[in-house]
Amino acid sequence: MKIAVLGGDGFVGWPTSLHLSDQGHEVHILDNLSRRWIDTELGVQSLTPMDSIQERTRIWHQETGRRIRFHLLDLAKDYERLKQWLLEIRPDAVIHFAEQRAAPYSMKTDRHKVYTVDNNVSATHNLLSALVETEIDAHLIHLGTMGVYGYSTVGAAIPEGYLPVGIETIGGETVEQEILYPTRPGSIYHMTKSLDQILFQFYAQNDGLRITDLHQGIVWGTHTEQTRRHVQLVNRFDYDGDYGTVLNRFLIQAAIGYPLTVHGTGGQTRAFIHIQDSVRCIELALNDGPKRGDRVKIFNQMTETHRVRDLANLVSELTGAKVAWLPNPRKEAAENELVVKNDQFLALGLDPITLRAGLLEEVVDVAKKYAYRVDRSRIPCVSAWTREIAQRVERDPEHRGLKSA
Repeated sequence: MKIAVLGGDGFVGWPTSLHLSDQGHEVHILDNLSRRWIDTELGVQSLTPMDSIQERTRIWHQETGRRIRFHLLDLAKDYERLKQWLLEIRPDAVIHFAEQRAAPYSMKTDRHKVYTVDNNVSATHNLLSALVETEIDAHLIHLGTMGVYGYSTVGAAIPEGYLPVGIETIGGETVEQEILYPTRPGSIYHMTKSLDQILFQFYAQNDGLRITDLHQGIVWGTHTEQTRRHVQLVNRFDYDGDYGTVLNRFLIQAAIGYPLTVHGTGGQTRAFIHIQDSVRCIELALNDGPKRGDRVKIFNQMTETHRVRDLANLVSELTGAKVAWLPNPRKEAAENELVVKNDQFLALGLDPITLRAGLLEEVVDVAKKYAYRVDRSRIPCVSAWTREIAQRVERDPEHRGLKSA
């Protein structure tokens, strides 16, 4: 297949591009490289040294003989160029990672909120509109998030996209209908992913676009089979308070002797998936796309759930790291349960990678190798959901001590 990977320079986009290329597909990366500019804005860098996208794709070609083509393009701003590119290449599938992906970053300031909405919603809508206007029947796969549902406890498993409901008619009868499972986004970032869902529903029913939406859990790990082939193919590794995912952050904190930062009670339950499984799920979804006229196909792309404090205890037992209990900068329930259905990927043959000491140690080894690149002042989470929470976090003496360490 001819596959366009939008945002293919990113944390999930890059290993996905390598994996699909390794499977024999013709892969094109479209990216505006905004994630690299955000590193510059935040004054932080990936723990793992990242070469330019041009050098990364050159090394891949050198190692495998397969070519990945890179195209510098901003989906949110270059609508006419996007249409022209689609008409020229005519991809069979489009994998859409091209959105600002961090909840804390989206809540930093009003400017960051506006940027996240402008970038994410415009990128998604421009892509959908361009596919309609060019009449290209490409399977669109979008990387969404489990976070659109929020983290309140309802006492039932979250289904894969759709909820059967009974509606009472005027005549007093009950009519069965399936609706999108209600969203309850907990950040501006999660809100944009909720808006994506509505856009997908419209374009699927109105224009017959073939769309798969993957509601992904928190990704952990660093390596995939392909990124191990050469040191310059390494994936990015974010550890800062805005972009670092919780388990990876714990592992690097342990590697450099920094306390494991647990916010609030640590009773937040989250869904997780290893980076290798994330890549594999995208391949499975690619090979099981909806037909024209079908409703949006929705998968829960996760393999297990854990409480944050349990993860901290696991890493502490493995490494001997201490745990620091800090105020929670997010506006969320102190404790929640999370039960998620992921039957579709299991039915397609996914054999999940679950938390294992060996894999955790592998990430710690990567962190130790590149520990000299860590800026310890960037580790604490300081982006707060409200002004009141920001003031409470700022007053906390232990949090101030971590920031100045």
